[in-house]
Amino acid sequence: MKPIFVRGMSNQFRLTLAVIMSVILLVANDRLDPVRDALSSLLSPLQYVASFPGQLLDISAENFATRNMLAKQNKTLLRKQLLMSERLQRFEFLRQENERLRALLGSPVHMDAKKMVAEVMEVASDPFHQYVVLNRGKKSGVFVGQPVVDAQGVVGQVTQVSELTSRVLLLSDVSHAIPVRLTRNDARFVINGTGVLDELELRYVSKSTDILVGDLLVSSGLGKRFPEGYPVARVMSVIKDDGKSYATVTAQPLAALDRIRYLLLLWPDVYDDNDALDAEALHSQTTRKSQAELPSALNSTLPLKQSTEVSE
Repeated sequence: MKPIFVRGMSNQFRLTLAVIMSVILLVANDRLDPVRDALSSLLSPLQYVASFPGQLLDISAENFATRNMLAKQNKTLLRKQLLMSERLQRFEFLRQENERLRALLGSPVHMDAKKMVAEVMEVASDPFHQYVVLNRGKKSGVFVGQPVVDAQGVVGQVTQVSELTSRVLLLSDVSHAIPVRLTRNDARFVINGTGVLDELELRYVSKSTDILVGDLLVSSGLGKRFPEGYPVARVMSVIKDDGKSYATVTAQPLAALDRIRYLLLLWPDVYDDNDALDAEALHSQTTRKSQAELPSALNSTLPLKQSTEVSE
Protein backbone atom coordinates (compact mmCIF):
# COMPACT_ATOMS: atom_id res chain seq x y z
CA MET A 1 0.00 0.00 0.00
CA LYS A 2 1.34 3.40 -0.96
CA PRO A 3 1.54 5.72 2.00
CA ILE A 4 -0.26 9.06 1.90
CA PHE A 5 2.63 11.08 3.05
CA VAL A 6 5.97 10.73 1.42
CA ARG A 7 8.75 10.15 3.79
CA GLY A 8 10.45 13.20 2.48
CA MET A 9 7.87 15.50 4.15
CA SER A 10 8.67 16.79 7.52
CA ASN A 11 6.46 16.12 10.51
CA GLN A 12 5.67 19.82 10.90
CA PHE A 13 4.32 20.01 7.33
CA ARG A 14 2.22 16.95 7.93
CA LEU A 15 0.70 18.45 11.05
CA THR A 16 -0.04 21.70 9.30
CA LEU A 17 -1.69 19.88 6.39
CA ALA A 18 -3.79 17.77 8.76
CA VAL A 19 -4.98 20.85 10.66
CA ILE A 20 -5.90 22.64 7.42
CA MET A 21 -7.85 19.58 6.16
CA SER A 22 -9.68 19.29 9.46
CA VAL A 23 -10.71 22.94 9.35
CA ILE A 24 -11.91 22.56 5.78
CA LEU A 25 -13.98 19.49 6.69
CA LEU A 26 -15.47 21.25 9.70
CA VAL A 27 -16.47 24.24 7.60
CA ALA A 28 -17.82 22.16 4.69
CA ASN A 29 -19.63 19.62 6.90
CA ASP A 30 -23.06 21.26 6.64
CA ARG A 31 -22.69 21.89 2.94
CA LEU A 32 -21.93 18.22 2.23
CA ASP A 33 -25.29 16.96 3.65
CA PRO A 34 -27.06 16.96 0.25
CA VAL A 35 -24.19 15.04 -1.21
CA ARG A 36 -24.32 12.48 1.57
CA ASP A 37 -28.11 12.15 1.22
CA ALA A 38 -27.78 11.60 -2.50
CA LEU A 39 -25.11 8.97 -2.02
CA SER A 40 -27.19 7.32 0.71
CA SER A 41 -30.25 7.20 -1.56
CA LEU A 42 -28.13 5.81 -4.34
CA LEU A 43 -26.57 3.11 -2.19
CA SER A 44 -29.69 2.18 -0.14
CA PRO A 45 -30.86 -0.54 -2.59
CA LEU A 46 -27.47 -2.13 -2.33
CA GLN A 47 -27.79 -2.06 1.46
CA TYR A 48 -31.19 -3.78 1.28
CA VAL A 49 -29.84 -6.41 -1.05
CA ALA A 50 -26.85 -6.99 1.19
CA SER A 51 -28.99 -7.28 4.33
CA PHE A 52 -31.76 -9.39 2.73
CA PRO A 53 -30.20 -12.82 3.43
CA GLY A 54 -29.77 -12.00 7.11
CA GLN A 55 -33.30 -10.65 7.39
CA LEU A 56 -34.71 -13.67 5.59
CA LEU A 57 -32.89 -15.98 7.98
CA ASP A 58 -34.14 -14.04 11.00
CA ILE A 59 -37.74 -14.01 9.71
CA SER A 60 -37.64 -17.76 8.96
CA ALA A 61 -36.26 -18.55 12.41
CA GLU A 62 -38.82 -16.29 14.07
CA ASN A 63 -41.71 -17.75 12.09
CA PHE A 64 -40.60 -21.29 12.83
CA ALA A 65 -40.25 -20.54 16.53
CA THR A 66 -43.56 -18.65 16.57
CA ARG A 67 -45.37 -21.48 14.80
CA ASN A 68 -44.06 -24.07 17.21
CA MET A 69 -44.97 -21.84 20.11
CA LEU A 70 -48.46 -21.26 18.70
CA ALA A 71 -48.92 -24.98 18.13
CA LYS A 72 -47.98 -25.71 21.74
CA GLN A 73 -50.21 -22.89 22.96
CA ASN A 74 -53.09 -24.18 20.87
CA LYS A 75 -52.71 -27.67 22.31
CA THR A 76 -52.55 -26.27 25.83
CA LEU A 77 -55.53 -23.99 25.26
CA LEU A 78 -57.49 -26.84 23.68
CA ARG A 79 -56.95 -29.04 26.73
CA LYS A 80 -57.88 -26.17 29.01
CA GLN A 81 -60.96 -25.44 26.92
CA LEU A 82 -62.11 -29.05 27.16
CA LEU A 83 -61.59 -29.06 30.92
CA MET A 84 -63.36 -25.74 31.33
CA SER A 85 -66.20 -26.85 29.07
CA GLU A 86 -66.70 -29.94 31.21
CA ARG A 87 -66.62 -27.85 34.37
CA LEU A 88 -68.98 -25.32 32.82
CA GLN A 89 -71.44 -28.05 31.98
CA ARG A 90 -71.33 -29.31 35.55
CA PHE A 91 -71.66 -25.79 36.93
CA GLU A 92 -74.58 -25.10 34.59
CA PHE A 93 -76.26 -28.31 35.75
CA LEU A 94 -75.66 -27.39 39.39
CA ARG A 95 -76.93 -23.86 38.77
CA GLN A 96 -80.13 -25.13 37.18
CA GLU A 97 -80.55 -27.71 39.93
CA ASN A 98 -80.03 -25.01 42.56
CA GLU A 99 -82.61 -22.78 40.87
CA ARG A 100 -85.11 -25.65 40.74
CA LEU A 101 -84.60 -26.40 44.43
CA ARG A 102 -84.89 -22.73 45.36
CA ALA A 103 -88.07 -22.41 43.33
CA LEU A 104 -89.40 -25.62 44.87
CA LEU A 105 -88.73 -24.49 48.42
CA GLY A 106 -90.28 -21.15 47.60
CA SER A 107 -93.46 -22.69 46.15
CA PRO A 108 -96.84 -21.70 47.64
CA VAL A 109 -96.90 -24.37 50.34
CA HIS A 110 -98.68 -23.79 53.62
CA MET A 111 -96.00 -22.93 56.15
CA ASP A 112 -97.59 -25.10 58.85
CA ALA A 113 -97.72 -28.20 56.61
CA LYS A 114 -95.04 -30.86 56.81
CA LYS A 115 -93.27 -31.28 53.49
CA MET A 116 -90.39 -33.29 52.05
CA VAL A 117 -88.35 -32.91 48.87
CA ALA A 118 -88.26 -35.99 46.61
CA GLU A 119 -86.41 -36.64 43.35
CA VAL A 120 -87.89 -38.25 40.27
CA MET A 121 -86.25 -41.60 39.53
CA GLU A 122 -88.36 -42.88 36.65
CA VAL A 123 -90.97 -41.59 34.21
CA ALA A 124 -93.69 -43.88 32.86
CA SER A 125 -93.30 -44.87 29.23
CA ASP A 126 -96.80 -46.36 28.99
CA PRO A 127 -98.95 -44.04 26.83
CA PHE A 128 -102.09 -45.07 28.74
CA HIS A 129 -100.71 -44.23 32.18
CA GLN A 130 -98.81 -41.12 33.19
CA TYR A 131 -96.89 -41.35 36.43
CA VAL A 132 -93.44 -40.85 37.91
CA VAL A 133 -91.49 -42.79 40.53
CA LEU A 134 -89.95 -40.93 43.48
CA ASN A 135 -87.03 -41.88 45.72
CA ARG A 136 -89.17 -41.72 48.89
CA GLY A 137 -91.22 -44.55 50.35
CA LYS A 138 -92.70 -45.95 53.53
CA LYS A 139 -89.48 -45.36 55.47
CA SER A 140 -89.91 -41.64 54.80
CA GLY A 141 -93.56 -41.71 55.88
CA VAL A 142 -95.06 -41.56 52.38
CA PHE A 143 -98.63 -42.89 52.17
CA VAL A 144 -101.15 -43.68 49.44
CA GLY A 145 -103.20 -40.65 48.46
CA GLN A 146 -100.54 -38.14 49.53
CA PRO A 147 -100.65 -34.89 47.51
CA VAL A 148 -97.58 -33.92 45.48
CA VAL A 149 -96.73 -30.43 44.17
CA ASP A 150 -93.86 -28.67 42.45
CA ALA A 151 -92.78 -25.03 42.37
CA GLN A 152 -95.75 -23.99 40.20
CA GLY A 153 -98.65 -26.07 41.45
CA VAL A 154 -100.25 -29.48 41.97
CA VAL A 155 -98.57 -32.40 40.18
CA GLY A 156 -100.63 -35.37 41.31
CA GLN A 157 -100.99 -37.86 44.15
CA VAL A 158 -99.26 -40.96 45.43
CA THR A 159 -100.97 -44.16 44.29
CA GLN A 160 -98.44 -46.84 45.26
CA VAL A 161 -95.82 -46.99 48.01
CA SER A 162 -92.94 -49.39 48.60
CA GLU A 163 -90.24 -49.32 51.24
CA LEU A 164 -87.93 -46.92 49.40
CA THR A 165 -89.94 -45.60 46.44
CA SER A 166 -93.41 -44.35 45.61
CA ARG A 167 -95.45 -43.87 42.44
CA VAL A 168 -97.17 -40.56 41.72
CA LEU A 169 -100.12 -40.41 39.33
CA LEU A 170 -99.94 -37.18 37.32
CA LEU A 171 -102.79 -34.73 36.85
CA SER A 172 -102.83 -35.41 33.13
CA ASP A 173 -103.63 -39.12 33.50
CA VAL A 174 -107.11 -39.98 32.20
CA SER A 175 -108.01 -41.63 35.50
CA HIS A 176 -107.10 -38.61 37.63
CA ALA A 177 -109.56 -35.96 38.80
CA ILE A 178 -109.35 -33.20 41.39
CA PRO A 179 -111.96 -30.76 42.76
CA VAL A 180 -111.06 -27.15 41.95
CA ARG A 181 -112.54 -23.67 42.19
CA LEU A 182 -112.11 -20.42 40.31
CA THR A 183 -110.25 -17.77 42.25
CA ARG A 184 -112.28 -15.04 40.53
CA ASN A 185 -115.79 -16.09 41.59
CA ASP A 186 -115.34 -19.29 43.67
CA ALA A 187 -117.20 -21.43 41.13
CA ARG A 188 -116.46 -25.08 41.80
CA PHE A 189 -115.64 -27.78 39.24
CA VAL A 190 -113.90 -31.13 38.85
CA ILE A 191 -110.91 -31.09 36.52
CA ASN A 192 -109.91 -34.31 34.75
CA GLY A 193 -106.83 -35.51 32.91
CA THR A 194 -106.99 -36.09 29.16
CA GLY A 195 -103.87 -38.19 28.63
CA VAL A 196 -102.00 -35.14 27.28
CA LEU A 197 -99.39 -33.60 29.55
CA ASP A 198 -100.30 -29.98 28.85
CA GLU A 199 -104.09 -30.30 28.66
CA LEU A 200 -106.80 -30.83 31.28
CA GLU A 201 -110.59 -30.84 30.90
CA LEU A 202 -113.45 -29.42 32.96
CA ARG A 203 -116.49 -31.60 32.41
CA TYR A 204 -120.18 -30.81 32.81
CA VAL A 205 -119.73 -27.05 32.88
CA SER A 206 -123.00 -25.27 32.32
CA LYS A 207 -123.13 -22.73 29.50
CA SER A 208 -124.34 -20.09 31.94
CA THR A 209 -121.31 -20.52 34.20
CA ASP A 210 -119.13 -17.44 34.51
CA ILE A 211 -115.78 -18.82 33.36
CA LEU A 212 -113.29 -16.98 31.14
CA VAL A 213 -110.02 -17.74 29.39
CA GLY A 214 -107.14 -17.03 31.77
CA ASP A 215 -109.02 -17.84 34.98
CA LEU A 216 -106.93 -19.52 37.65
CA LEU A 217 -108.08 -22.84 39.09
CA VAL A 218 -106.93 -23.85 42.57
CA SER A 219 -107.62 -26.90 44.69
CA SER A 220 -110.89 -26.56 46.61
CA GLY A 221 -110.10 -29.07 49.37
CA LEU A 222 -113.51 -30.75 49.01
CA GLY A 223 -112.05 -34.11 48.10
CA LYS A 224 -110.24 -34.38 51.45
CA ARG A 225 -107.14 -35.29 49.48
CA PHE A 226 -105.52 -32.07 48.27
CA PRO A 227 -105.22 -29.11 50.66
CA GLU A 228 -107.18 -26.03 49.70
CA GLY A 229 -105.63 -23.16 47.77
CA TYR A 230 -102.88 -24.84 45.72
CA PRO A 231 -102.67 -23.71 42.05
CA VAL A 232 -103.77 -26.42 39.62
CA ALA A 233 -104.36 -25.02 36.12
CA ARG A 234 -105.32 -22.00 34.05
CA VAL A 235 -108.28 -21.94 31.67
CA MET A 236 -107.12 -21.97 28.03
CA SER A 237 -110.34 -22.16 26.03
CA VAL A 238 -114.10 -21.97 26.60
CA ILE A 239 -116.34 -23.19 23.76
CA LYS A 240 -120.11 -22.92 24.07
CA ASP A 241 -121.62 -24.91 21.21
CA ASP A 242 -125.37 -24.64 20.70
CA GLY A 243 -125.51 -28.30 19.75
CA LYS A 244 -124.11 -29.46 23.09
CA SER A 245 -125.63 -29.40 26.55
CA TYR A 246 -122.45 -28.30 28.29
CA ALA A 247 -119.56 -25.98 27.46
CA THR A 248 -116.22 -27.44 26.39
CA VAL A 249 -113.57 -26.06 28.73
CA THR A 250 -109.89 -26.95 28.55
CA ALA A 251 -107.12 -25.85 30.90
CA GLN A 252 -103.36 -26.07 31.06
CA PRO A 253 -101.69 -27.41 34.23
CA LEU A 254 -99.40 -24.93 35.93
CA ALA A 255 -96.97 -27.67 36.97
CA ALA A 256 -94.30 -28.50 34.39
CA LEU A 257 -95.33 -32.14 34.02
CA ASP A 258 -93.00 -32.78 31.09
CA ARG A 259 -89.80 -31.70 32.86
CA ILE A 260 -90.23 -32.29 36.57
CA ARG A 261 -87.13 -33.30 38.53
CA TYR A 262 -87.82 -32.43 42.17
CA LEU A 263 -91.21 -32.57 43.87
CA LEU A 264 -92.65 -31.79 47.28
CA LEU A 265 -94.55 -34.41 49.25
CA LEU A 266 -97.18 -32.80 51.51
CA TRP A 267 -98.65 -34.02 54.75
CA PRO A 268 -102.03 -32.79 55.98
CA ASP A 269 -102.06 -30.62 59.07
CA VAL A 270 -103.45 -33.44 61.21
CA TYR A 271 -100.64 -35.76 60.14
CA ASP A 272 -98.17 -35.23 62.96
CA ASP A 273 -94.41 -35.64 62.67
CA ASN A 274 -94.54 -38.60 65.04
CA ASP A 275 -97.06 -40.22 62.73
CA ALA A 276 -94.73 -39.68 59.80
CA LEU A 277 -91.86 -41.28 61.67
CA ASP A 278 -94.01 -44.17 62.93
CA ALA A 279 -95.94 -44.76 59.69
CA GLU A 280 -94.54 -48.23 59.31
CA ALA A 281 -95.43 -49.15 62.89
CA LEU A 282 -98.98 -47.90 62.42
CA HIS A 283 -99.26 -49.83 59.17
CA SER A 284 -98.22 -53.10 60.77
CA GLN A 285 -100.46 -52.40 63.75
CA THR A 286 -103.57 -51.90 61.63
CA THR A 287 -102.95 -55.03 59.56
CA ARG A 288 -102.99 -57.11 62.75
CA LYS A 289 -106.39 -55.82 63.82
CA SER A 290 -109.51 -57.83 63.17
CA GLN A 291 -111.82 -57.23 60.24
CA ALA A 292 -114.46 -55.67 62.49
CA GLU A 293 -112.11 -53.27 64.30
CA LEU A 294 -110.07 -52.20 61.27
CA PRO A 295 -112.23 -49.27 60.01
CA SER A 296 -112.27 -47.54 63.41
CA ALA A 297 -108.54 -48.08 63.84
CA LEU A 298 -107.84 -46.50 60.48
CA ASN A 299 -110.07 -43.53 61.30
CA SER A 300 -108.20 -42.89 64.53
CA THR A 301 -104.70 -43.10 63.04
CA LEU A 302 -104.47 -42.10 59.37
CA PRO A 303 -107.81 -40.51 58.38
CA LEU A 304 -106.71 -39.69 54.82
CA LYS A 305 -105.06 -43.02 54.04
CA GLN A 306 -106.97 -45.21 51.60
CA SER A 307 -107.11 -48.53 53.38
CA THR A 308 -105.95 -51.18 51.05
CA GLU A 309 -105.67 -53.28 54.22
CA VAL A 310 -109.46 -53.58 54.42
CA SER A 311 -109.45 -56.05 51.59
CA GLU A 312 -106.70 -58.12 53.12
